Amino acid sequence: MAKFSNGCVIVVALICFLAMQSRTANGQLSSTFYSSTCPNLQSIVRSAMTQAVNREKRIGASILRLFFHDCFVNGCDGSILLDDTSSFTGEKTAGPNNNSVRGFDVIDTIKTNVESACPSTVSCADILSLAARDGVVLLRGPTWTVPLGRRDATTASLSTANSDLPSPASSLAQLISAFSNKGLNARDMTALSGAHTIGQARCVTFRAHIYNDTDIDSAFATLRQTNCPSASGSGDDNLASLDLQTPVVFDNDYYKNLVVRRGLLHSDQELFNNGSQDSLVRQYRNNNAAFSSDFTAAMIKMGNISPLTGTSGEIRVNCRKVNG
Repeated sequence: MAKFSNGCVIVVALICFLAMQSRTANGQLSSTFYSSTCPNLQSIVRSAMTQAVNREKRIGASILRLFFHDCFVNGCDGSILLDDTSSFTGEKTAGPNNNSVRGFDVIDTIKTNVESACPSTVSCADILSLAARDGVVLLRGPTWTVPLGRRDATTASLSTANSDLPSPASSLAQLISAFSNKGLNARDMTALSGAHTIGQARCVTFRAHIYNDTDIDSAFATLRQTNCPSASGSGDDNLASLDLQTPVVFDNDYYKNLVVRRGLLHSDQELFNNGSQDSLVRQYRNNNAAFSSDFTAAMIKMGNISPLTGTSGEIRVNCRKVNG
């Protein structure tokens, strides 16, 4: 009887193990994925992000944007972190990324620290997802539980980065379509756009809006024109805060700006321009808790876009290049 009982235990354990493997293989991530293999992971990431944000507040927004630009190109697989090689051109030089995405050195630092504690265990994709969350929290934004278990891509796609990342010149219909293509609805899109409550944008991305558009407060347009000349090629890289009021605090002021037509990008103001998202923008303006709740839910949803799990991909040792 004891032998039979032990056999049952073994069989049950095997079934449980196979069930866990199946869930991972099917792309279902888990917040406890590294609880036994790298138990100090989250504190390692938080410590490095704290140091980075203390050095430069803007880096919180930069890492958040890296995560967004990673997930929108073939899923959250760390492909944006790969440098060009002789066999493929990476995503860093794509139109939406070139001279724009930043923070790679911070991810490198975190990866080095994680490798010291847990060699060849934690993916760059998961490190980026945790760092994005921590950047928001360190700028006084909401927190959320990050599902983990992603693996890293072994290639990248310049063409997909050029085609799938929304442009700052996008219309509302184009924004809704771009997010829908990734399994995100219009509410998700409007909530995730609230990430523009932190960070900065280059003159080249908002020049047309401040000089040509009519859905913009004239005093705000004049203010932004002082650091962004009208001539193309002149001052293209000059920076302006996406949120005029609290540029290094993650709050709902972004939506307050939209209601008074002070969105910096054309695509920002499209969310409040007599369209389908006007009422939601007003709701977020009036209720920071509602915005925070929807934003965190949408971040988790975005983080679940086509992850590599199980035996797909790899665990990169260096986030900038594939193993071997």
